Amino acid sequence: MKYIKKLNEITLQDVSLVGGKTASLGEMLKALSAEGFRVPQGFAITAQGYWHYVKANNLQEKIDGIMQMLTDAQDEKQLQTVGKAIRALFMQGTMPDDLAQEIILAYQQLSKEYKKKIISVAVRSSATAEDLPGASFAGQQETFLNIKGIESLLYACKGCLASLFTDRAIVYRISKNFDYRTIALTIVIQKMVRSDKACSGVGFSLDTETGFKDVIILNGSYGLGEAIVQGQVTPDEYHLFKPTLQKGYAAIIAKKVGSKEKKLVYGITQEQPIVWKKVMHKEQNQFCLSDAEILELGKSILRIEDHYSKVYQKWTPMDVEWAKDGEDGLLYILQARPETVHAMEKKSSFFQQSMLTTKNPKILLQGQSIGQKIVQGTVKIIDSIQQFAQFSQGDILVTAMTDPDWLPLLKKASAIITDSGGRTCHAAIVSRELGIPALIGTGNGTKVVQNNAEITVDCSQGSTGYVYEGAVSFLTKKIDVASLAQPPVEVMANLGDPAQAFTVCQLPYLSGVGLARLEFIIASSIKIHPMACIHGENIIDKKLHKKIKQLMSAYSSGKEFFVDSLSYGIATIAAAFYPKPVLVRFSDFKSNEYKNLLGGSYFEPEEQNPMLGLRGASRYYNASYQEAFGLECAALKKVREHMGLINVIVMIPFVRTISEAEKVIELLEKHDLKHDKDGLKIYMMLEIPSNVMLIDQFCELFNGFSIGSNDLTQFTLAVDRDSVVLKDLFDERDEAAKKMFSLAIEGALKHKKPIGVCGQAPSDYPEMADFFINEGVTSLSLNPDAVLPFLLSLSKAKS
Repeated sequence: MKYIKKLNEITLQDVSLVGGKTASLGEMLKALSAEGFRVPQGFAITAQGYWHYVKANNLQEKIDGIMQMLTDAQDEKQLQTVGKAIRALFMQGTMPDDLAQEIILAYQQLSKEYKKKIISVAVRSSATAEDLPGASFAGQQETFLNIKGIESLLYACKGCLASLFTDRAIVYRISKNFDYRTIALTIVIQKMVRSDKACSGVGFSLDTETGFKDVIILNGSYGLGEAIVQGQVTPDEYHLFKPTLQKGYAAIIAKKVGSKEKKLVYGITQEQPIVWKKVMHKEQNQFCLSDAEILELGKSILRIEDHYSKVYQKWTPMDVEWAKDGEDGLLYILQARPETVHAMEKKSSFFQQSMLTTKNPKILLQGQSIGQKIVQGTVKIIDSIQQFAQFSQGDILVTAMTDPDWLPLLKKASAIITDSGGRTCHAAIVSRELGIPALIGTGNGTKVVQNNAEITVDCSQGSTGYVYEGAVSFLTKKIDVASLAQPPVEVMANLGDPAQAFTVCQLPYLSGVGLARLEFIIASSIKIHPMACIHGENIIDKKLHKKIKQLMSAYSSGKEFFVDSLSYGIATIAAAFYPKPVLVRFSDFKSNEYKNLLGGSYFEPEEQNPMLGLRGASRYYNASYQEAFGLECAALKKVREHMGLINVIVMIPFVRTISEAEKVIELLEKHDLKHDKDGLKIYMMLEIPSNVMLIDQFCELFNGFSIGSNDLTQFTLAVDRDSVVLKDLFDERDEAAKKMFSLAIEGALKHKKPIGVCGQAPSDYPEMADFFINEGVTSLSLNPDAVLPFLLSLSKAKS
């Protein structure tokens, strides 16, 4: 055929003939289908087919004449007039007989291949300039789904050809300096996967926000994939860790249920080939993929990335579309193309860090964070293209979801806030490419923020971003990494929030995590008291019981919910720093803090002084919590043994006596967390004077130690660290406290045990960091925002 090529005849060498999208599909069919990859068959209308249509209908001269009317691409009225006129030319044109006959024949052959009289196909645009370095052309042209029959197919093909001149595509080409006269619109026609009866989604072979290379991000929702791309739903999100996935582990390190309120499904008529349908409430609260399916997709994306990296002879992260067929139950790859933002990013010798300097700003909203920046501006709530005149340069766009036609407006925005969408929706993709921050999937942003209000958008704190009321103060530092001196001791990070892990791990000179706090994961991700997860029947408050059940609805039991949720938080932190050590401290809530968790009041005692009460080691073997400690152990076992993150070291806090230490170690063994099993190390927090006095005996039981300077100071000076009245007496720089620190370090080093500091002192006081280094600690674990100032202070001292 002259204008048609079958997908299995195409390779990446054919980009100029069929466009990047179609060339990539052909490449996968030829190179990977033998390995079991499932890519739906189809055919392409080549660039020659486009030029033949243009020539047969005498369109080029008319297009040139209309394009000359566009003197300002930022003028929405001009742009709309020009785009509409050119698209009308294409739609009013006649499909040349020879081209039409080839399309009909190829369609009939495809139907026959799948043993269908009339097969349902997807008709997708594929421009010859798309998926090039620095230009993804994401969402610029049209796609038509569930197209059946020759008449509908030919009409959809004309619609694709016309979409080379959507308003957004015209602006995009101008912004990227592409000449419309040199670009052809090719079309791929592919057998539809019945994801309307199952689910579909998108996957990236890197973290799309930080560029972290070792993770695969999957989004999934019910129905056809356009719902996710358009940002009409907030999808499920799954993360897989590449290094241990490659080793055969079940390396799912995070799962989050999306709201998924609606889905796109097949319509009854060709006038309405696809329609929206509500998702049943029960389904909304379930994951759309099983763990086995998540792992299958992860391995497929890993293999695709490996193949394309070999073809291009450099690391090539991939953007992949997938679908599950509800009729055969199988997973299919619908598209794969190189990711164009981080792949093109050159490694800078500068490290830029934005941080708030206002304490406790009022939080209005939170959502998924895109772009690691903080910006301030005026809110403009936009519902339609008719409101564009209200929007000024630097305003913050707030909308239910962006439309691809809004590109001229998006280029004016300093930030974007949407009600719905996930990290792979149109708003997220465009904001990355434009280099502006976005807060996606806030749920109710258009209702919470006020039009024309001043707000601050903070996307600097990892995968969760925030909107603050008013213009709050912040600081942006730019540091030349080459100017930083090598620290004389291992520098580690204190970390509780998994959302920050992929950002924090990129700080220079970090040797791992010296303190990963389980409390933050439990309080922010789980929210339920662990005993309430085990014994929900004890909750007699009906409203509370319903709320707890709702949070756990994606899981078959409360135990499974707690273990999985906790393991995902731990795993995300461990994966970010892998294979560097990550010290995970078992929970160290006090009884009053545990009581604040949902259901906590049913399981916690009344204590006059919780700081000296049921906490740390004594809690783990106490009958009131021992079952819950078993869940903490199960989560850590899952992270190490199932996910393969054996860089995790466990740490026991608040061990009062030798007998307590022995009891907890015995409990760990009971839960199959044994010394040296798969290299497991068990550390202890040094935070009570008895720990220092009996350091020789504790050294016989533990592999290493970490000084909790806050508690050790508190108990040395007998000062409640939370007391406002006594705040002037609490000081880690006190001579008695320093003497206690020195004795602890001396004792551990005598037994050749590593000993670090994870308390607040070295983060708050540079002189205390110097003190600990001089005393011989093996590591300093600092709060993330203290790492760069510490390294800078070292560099200044040496210069």
